[in-house]
Amino acid sequence: MSQALSCTEMASGLAYPEGPIALADGSVIVVEVAAGRLSRIYPTGEKRVVAAPGGAPSGIALGPDGAMYVCNGGEGKLWRTHDGKLESAGVGPGYVGGRIEKIDISTGDVQVLYRECNGRRLSAPNDIVFDAHGGFYFTDLGQIRARDTDRGGVYYATPDGSDIREVVFPLETPNGIGLSPCGKELHVAETITGRLWSFEVTGPGTVRPSQERWEKGRLLAGLAGLQLFDSLAVQADGAVCVATLINGGITRVQADGSRIEHFPFPDSHTSNICFGGADLKTAFVTLSSTGRLVRCPWDTAGLRLNFGAPTGDR
Repeated sequence: MSQALSCTEMASGLAYPEGPIALADGSVIVVEVAAGRLSRIYPTGEKRVVAAPGGAPSGIALGPDGAMYVCNGGEGKLWRTHDGKLESAGVGPGYVGGRIEKIDISTGDVQVLYRECNGRRLSAPNDIVFDAHGGFYFTDLGQIRARDTDRGGVYYATPDGSDIREVVFPLETPNGIGLSPCGKELHVAETITGRLWSFEVTGPGTVRPSQERWEKGRLLAGLAGLQLFDSLAVQADGAVCVATLINGGITRVQADGSRIEHFPFPDSHTSNICFGGADLKTAFVTLSSTGRLVRCPWDTAGLRLNFGAPTGDR
């Protein structure tokens, strides 16, 4: 099922926007991956740089201390313009791996928390979600080069930089990540396979291991044809909304996998969605290859995240 939505453009001219976070004052913080910065977009359309950590920042989340936690794919990412649209072109010789950063959004100060786990470097951290205990899960997409690939996985870490652990490994280009309303299920979208997995959370940073080699968790959805999954957000009713590439739009999967809907957006690289507004029924969606942030009414409230945001300006 496909349903078109009426959207309002909030900003254009962004350098591959992703990772939107809606604040209480109506503004939205996004990353501009190709510019290595975080920007705040106001309802008036004004854009203000929050921080410039460099590299390739991707998913972001607000932590219990009000700071922004950033998945950064690191330096060396290449870009190309194709048919007037900006696209990723892999990594160049300057690539050395990614990192997790903490940013004070009032000052723009950047602190690197993690570059490795168990002595193995992080490759391309991509998306992040905090649990109710104050720790965070994040995906590492891995890295695809001309002749070889870094495998991806899911990790769990504490915001003080003291502990990081591997939760699920390996996965095929894990991207979007989110928790169910009760916090007992961890949803992970794989980009290349177009699959959405759900893992049973058994404790902070632990999930029930799969007993089957090929069944990584509970398969909620696997899309037919050439459709790739990017980042995701969860609704208050538990449905998972996954940004979808190639067939540009948002794919909504019911919590039990019984129904799949597609909401088309005017960009083949529809990369991310978050919910905001007083009733959490406004969707903010990044249209990355055309450099836009749009908002539209959503028929169901989004899930309120575990940690909210201050509204003050820098």
